[in-house]
Amino acid sequence: MLKNYAFTISVASIIAFFLFYFLFAYSGIMLSVEAGYQIGDISRWCERISSGYFREPANALSNIGFILTGIFMVWILSREEVTGQNLFIGLTSVSALYASASIFLGPGSMMMHGTHTVWGAWIDNVSMVAYIIIPWLLNFKILNGWTENQFLTGYFIILFLFSILSWFFGSELGIGFSLFGLSIGLWIISEVLYNFYSNSMRFFSGFVGYAVLWLFGTSPYEVIINLQDFWWTLFFWLPGLIATQKPESTRKYNPWFFAGCFFYILAFTIWLQGNLIVNPDSEWCYPDSIIQPHALWHISCALATLSFFFFYRTEKRLNAS
Repeated sequence: MLKNYAFTISVASIIAFFLFYFLFAYSGIMLSVEAGYQIGDISRWCERISSGYFREPANALSNIGFILTGIFMVWILSREEVTGQNLFIGLTSVSALYASASIFLGPGSMMMHGTHTVWGAWIDNVSMVAYIIIPWLLNFKILNGWTENQFLTGYFIILFLFSILSWFFGSELGIGFSLFGLSIGLWIISEVLYNFYSNSMRFFSGFVGYAVLWLFGTSPYEVIINLQDFWWTLFFWLPGLIATQKPESTRKYNPWFFAGCFFYILAFTIWLQGNLIVNPDSEWCYPDSIIQPHALWHISCALATLSFFFFYRTEKRLNAS
């Protein structure tokens, strides 16, 4: 059975990735410097650009946190039997996808911070989207009665389209559209619908998205006066349109969901301090330190993915005996 080899396959895949990375880095094939910078400069993520195998050593290697937490998920899942009551108990197609996407965040981000190549940045964006679309699509599955195959089909179609379009047009697809940012809103909106499902909530749920946007620094007033930049917020009403049935399951939010939110908000706060484009006068920026704000962002985000994994494992069907 595949589950007997899942942990071994995960570890072997990561070993193969590092062998590939060091081989091509040694040959000089895949190392570059981001446009506008040179070796010895301070990168836009605060760390000084190195001439070694990793252009930003701390920011690159901190992504091992994603790899370790993802492999830990696989280890847990591969030791369990599938119950049919929870998609995150045992190695199901959904739990395997979540764990794989969590692992992929590590190599994806490492390619960007390690190589400073255009395609490294592209892989980083793809890995982030590969993870962040899972939670809201999983809620859509429950709220609309999708099968696992329908969920997986929707997932891979979205990821494929984003991968192709972002390669040619950039991470915002040439239209000022952040699928990653939108996905955070869709996740929280669909989570609210999961817990407080009603026809009236379906209508009002879109406003939750604007509250989330406000939490991350953009007020509803800013959205209104800059509709040409925030047109994509119309998608905040998509969960309400999709949600046609009340969930037949329940989740326990304390402590894991709140822990995940805490780690992500902490990570975002740190991210702001380590981004010299957003915060050029950051007092947290020490380019030659091994402790980098952006590295801490990676570690805190890895803890968030693990917390949400345990959160999904609390789900129980209401009619389960």
